[in-house]
Amino acid sequence: QSRNHPRGLQLAIYGASDALNALGINWEIIKNHVPGDQVSVYASSAMGQLDTHGSGGLLQASLLGKRVSSKNLPLGLAEMTADFVNAYILGNVGTTGANIGACATFLYNLRQGIQDIRSGKYRVSIIGGSEAPLTPDVIEGYRTMGALAEDEALNKIDGVTKGEANHRQACRPFAENCGFTLSEASQFVVLFDDELAIEHGSNIYGAVADVFVNADGFKKSIPGPGIGNYFTVGKAMGTIRSILGEKSLKHRSYMQAHGTSTPQNRVTESHIFNELAASFGIHKWPIAAIKAYLGHSLACASADQLVSSLGVWNEGIIPGIITSESIANDVHKKHLDFLLQHREVGIDAMDSALINSKGFGGNNATAAILGPHIVKQMLGKKHG
Repeated sequence: QSRNHPRGLQLAIYGASDALNALGINWEIIKNHVPGDQVSVYASSAMGQLDTHGSGGLLQASLLGKRVSSKNLPLGLAEMTADFVNAYILGNVGTTGANIGACATFLYNLRQGIQDIRSGKYRVSIIGGSEAPLTPDVIEGYRTMGALAEDEALNKIDGVTKGEANHRQACRPFAENCGFTLSEASQFVVLFDDELAIEHGSNIYGAVADVFVNADGFKKSIPGPGIGNYFTVGKAMGTIRSILGEKSLKHRSYMQAHGTSTPQNRVTESHIFNELAASFGIHKWPIAAIKAYLGHSLACASADQLVSSLGVWNEGIIPGIITSESIANDVHKKHLDFLLQHREVGIDAMDSALINSKGFGGNNATAAILGPHIVKQMLGKKHG
């Protein structure tokens, strides 16, 4: 039966199942404790379900002399990422929805979830994303845009005249680069309100201080840079400073960058970080970019960054941008410290991480994430 579902929806089922099974608490216990209308689910893909079982089959059927299936249209919808989880994993009767913001999609949904919990009307919010763009049509679309790292361009950067390109280092955030690599992913996280987390002795991996979203306004081109991401990063940094103090922001925070590995992104995103680091008095702000390992999973990209940051607090190591041997000359770096090697910092050396995301059309979002040691201190002050 699963062969008749788009890959993105299969990934959503796997991701949500893993999230619940990793909760450490039987989900039935939570369901018995929390009324059904106090649970919300927000998840989406950015591009919809595009293989032959979804929108791809819908659009290609007549060209191939086939009939459109009754499932093609509904299974192609972007919100099916949440709908499948509600219907087949959670049995959720509470609020659900799908916010779409290009590559910032996950953070758009994360903002919706924390607003639900802040309102006091919801105690649990499950946030996710699922994207399966590895189809010939989608890859060709990104290739013709000049967004992907291709063999000829990689070899030119490496000074190689013939032979196979260095595919393991194709994605090179903030280095001499020529484009990103597409990937498929599914990521889900579970948010509890603080009292629910304490009541059930939950493992606390961190907390979302806030998520900021700002559009770019008028643009010369859809993928071109704009003002919105300056706002989101600045607001997130201001939130960390107001909660934890100036010293913590300056010396115990770092940035998980969008870091797509395109020539335009390396310049524009680094300028944002550098200017705001200067404004907040930061001299060498650590910058990481997990796409060096995973590629660009579109809607799930910021979720990849978030989960990597939670791993830093678990393992005490910030993964370096090891596919980039040196920083490109046009990257702004006066106030930044691009981590080209793994950095062992310890599990409680960083009080906060910032997750940045820039998307086509001027969709920008930045999340401020607090480390588990900080969250536990805050819980102790509030609850004793």
